[in-house]
Amino acid sequence: MKSSFYHCMAPVLVAAVLTAPGAARAEVDLAKSSITAVSKQMNVPIEGVFKKFSARVSFDPAKPSAGSALITVDVGSYDLGDSSYNSQVAGKEWFDARTYPTATFASSEIAAAGGNRYRVTGNLTIMVKSAIVTVPVTLTERDHAQTLDGSMPIKRSQFDIGTGEWKDTSIVADDVTIKFHLVAAKF
Repeated sequence: MKSSFYHCMAPVLVAAVLTAPGAARAEVDLAKSSITAVSKQMNVPIEGVFKKFSARVSFDPAKPSAGSALITVDVGSYDLGDSSYNSQVAGKEWFDARTYPTATFASSEIAAAGGNRYRVTGNLTIMVKSAIVTVPVTLTERDHAQTLDGSMPIKRSQFDIGTGEWKDTSIVADDVTIKFHLVAAKF
């Protein structure tokens, strides 16, 4: 089956994990957090989850510009719910996870966007391609935890994801949405 990369883009990404000197440090609870990528194959939405990633969080909503984000995603951990699809997506035609095992997002600027919303700008790197992206993030604080939620559209062609017959975007769409839900316990 020509299962695909399916939105394997997120890698990252994109999620906006905030880490900065002087800001409140937090440890991301990976068991409660997720990074997914959604795309369409033959116009049918497909969502997969990255099972392995790391994220550092340190963010003070009173001083958003002091925050920063760093997320690293193991692209070979992308799970579409079927081992043969997972192998194909990790292979050379999609992520080439042996050669390029991780995707990263590193913030360069965090700005308030009103209420509990922020814009996190940074460098998204997938394989050898990098792009400056801006991710809208919603912050929820409860007790001793911060939750960061957001999604970001990207084009897989911008990162050369999908080669050979998979380069054609009529079967697997070029548009991918990376979604993240990060839960961090303040300490």
